[in-house]
Amino acid sequence: MKKKLLALILALAMALALAACGNGDTTDDTADTTEDTTTTEEAEDTAEETEDADTEEAEDTDAEETSGDEAADSETAVLRVAASPTPHAEILEQVVDVLAEQGIELIITEYDDYIVPNTAVEEGEEDANYFQHQPYLDQFNEENGTHLVSVAAIHYEPFGIYPCTKSSLDELEEGDVVGVPNDATNEARALLLLQDAGLITLADGVGLEATTNDIVDNPYNLTFLEVEAAMLPNLTTECAIAAINGNYALQAGFSSAADALVTEDAESEAAQTYANVIVVEEGNEDNPAVQALVEALQSEAVREYIESTYEGNVLPIF
Repeated sequence: MKKKLLALILALAMALALAACGNGDTTDDTADTTEDTTTTEEAEDTAEETEDADTEEAEDTDAEETSGDEAADSETAVLRVAASPTPHAEILEQVVDVLAEQGIELIITEYDDYIVPNTAVEEGEEDANYFQHQPYLDQFNEENGTHLVSVAAIHYEPFGIYPCTKSSLDELEEGDVVGVPNDATNEARALLLLQDAGLITLADGVGLEATTNDIVDNPYNLTFLEVEAAMLPNLTTECAIAAINGNYALQAGFSSAADALVTEDAESEAAQTYANVIVVEEGNEDNPAVQALVEALQSEAVREYIESTYEGNVLPIF
């Protein structure tokens, strides 16, 4: 009897021990499962936070780049100006750095004719030009239906009569050929200068509208070769003398002070009329970059440059 009771007690003790061991395993498994779940959730949260941070950083970078581009655009303006090589482009070069300090990039394009610089401004390819005087501009607008206006006078180039096959006016003979520009305003200017030199006489009152048809006295019976102004310096073997625009004379290496047989008087009607101007399309006169260009060109520094560089071939008019 005692032996059976002892066996029963041992059996119950073992059952309780096994139950206790089973409960411990369940707790451990639950803990492991909970830990795994927590770790996964933390990893997912961290990944989401990293992705959000990357997105925000990318957005901030894009915003900064856009802001930088907008700032660059707002701080830098481009001003394109068409010009004759000499002296216009050379004078413009003197203000490139001045305008750059104001956030304006001055781009100078050189032209060798009197047509394209105006059509380029009219068509918006250039913002302004610098090569002509007011009478030529007025004539060009009338003949071509363009809408160009001057905004400022910068300099004056004395028109001159230059030797070609004849070295002085005293050598002129009957029927000699005289080269003159073929555009109306510059031809009138040339004829007025020839009249001042005593070579021809024009009809009274024709002034700056004079043509060869207005010659009433021609004692040498001179013949006039009318060609594009830019071509005259290249025709010195075909003319006895030639009346040449100051800028083209400079390009050809002539000096009005040293080479010209006769030049316009600084107080003459022509000198006051034929100042070279900055020209823009109508409506663009108040463009801040254009106004900055005018101010820079009419500075004391540019005046000194003109006077010291061209020695009377180009005169500041401001």
